Amino acid sequence: MNWILKSFSQLTTDELYAILALRNQVFICEQQCVYQDLDGVDQNTLHLFAKEKESQQIIAYARLLPQGIAFKEASIGRVIVAQNQRGSGIAHQLIKEAIATTCRQFNTHTIKIMAQAYLVSFYQSHGFVIDSETYLEDNIPHIDMVLVQSVKSMSM
Repeated sequence: MNWILKSFSQLTTDELYAILALRNQVFICEQQCVYQDLDGVDQNTLHLFAKEKESQQIIAYARLLPQGIAFKEASIGRVIVAQNQRGSGIAHQLIKEAIATTCRQFNTHTIKIMAQAYLVSFYQSHGFVIDSETYLEDNIPHIDMVLVQSVKSMSM
């Protein structure tokens, strides 16, 4: 899988449109959740994504947030896999790449996320631990989770 990492200003207009369309499809249409996706944070984050070889459509995406944006820790958000790619294992590849890239880019070993509650076991399988009670965010149950990478595991 070829992962692409860009700052907001490096995104082409077509990439930005594709990312926003995918986020809209998953978070607003599929999850039937009306919320403000364009939250003023994208300009200060890194955008990690993969494109399908033939069509060049974005099939997986995550937004990487430096310390002090969502939490005092670095964070990963807007984690998405296109519907036609789910079950292929790409979500696991995406989160592994997002963790490694976040640690490297933001010189950290701690990542905090706001996970949708139904995905707790997925994130736990990647080393995240529960760090809050369940709460509603945009009327969807969420839970904060934290990953603390050891220096040894970061260098692998």
